[in-house]
Amino acid sequence: MSDGASRAKLRLENISKSYVRKGRRFLVLDDLSLTVGEGEFVTLLGPSGSGKSTLFRLIGGVERPDAGRVYLDGADTTGRRGQISYMPQQASLFPWMSVAANISSALATAGIERRRAAALAEEWLGRVGLGDVAGAYPHVLSGGMQQRVSFLRALLMPRGVMCLDEPFAALDALTRADMQAWLLQLWEEERRSVLFVTHSIEEALTLSDRIYVLSPAPARVLREIRVPFPRPRRQEVWTEPAFVSLKQEVLELLSQRGAAHGV
Repeated sequence: MSDGASRAKLRLENISKSYVRKGRRFLVLDDLSLTVGEGEFVTLLGPSGSGKSTLFRLIGGVERPDAGRVYLDGADTTGRRGQISYMPQQASLFPWMSVAANISSALATAGIERRRAAALAEEWLGRVGLGDVAGAYPHVLSGGMQQRVSFLRALLMPRGVMCLDEPFAALDALTRADMQAWLLQLWEEERRSVLFVTHSIEEALTLSDRIYVLSPAPARVLREIRVPFPRPRRQEVWTEPAFVSLKQEVLELLSQRGAAHGV
């Protein structure tokens, strides 16, 4: 094992996973390995149905791989739940709880003392400009505001790795761009270790330190890309020739592999 692998916050080694459908076994993940370093933002980029969400279920211990192991801080956590913080595609806020209670109750469940959890929720809602809606219920919030609350809940969880599963996919283009900028600003202040899933090349290049480009299922790592743009990252990077060139390179890689898989 390399020194880089041993120091990784999250390490997946030779993960394979299959499911039985209508009596036939379908391979979803095929001998997939990756790492996320301390304070690193890493993205999984691939077509829909390439097993990215399945990989998150394995990391979170909801399912177990057919082969391979999951390590957090060097410890084998394969099949163990409660080891990561997770933000799903939809905000998944409890409609009967206020915004502040949605955050504080999750933190209390994760082991933070209740008064401390409530104080953290109040403090951070104020810090990110959501203090005015702390007592409101989720149904009165816009989609973008609900996603902000969901991200804040994941950020404050006492876990070393955040897994974000296409959190902006359901938002309109303008709200999505606004959320990307907001996420970048907040992440650059905290520098948590993040594994992010998307099928948007622009989003991956805008947010990430490194990108793992995945093939269609059964998913394999086609290429690992180190994003060369300096931080703090700004969305103006989209217009730089190097960004456009790298986007085209990734698009061609995905297109070639998609054609090879018949998609």
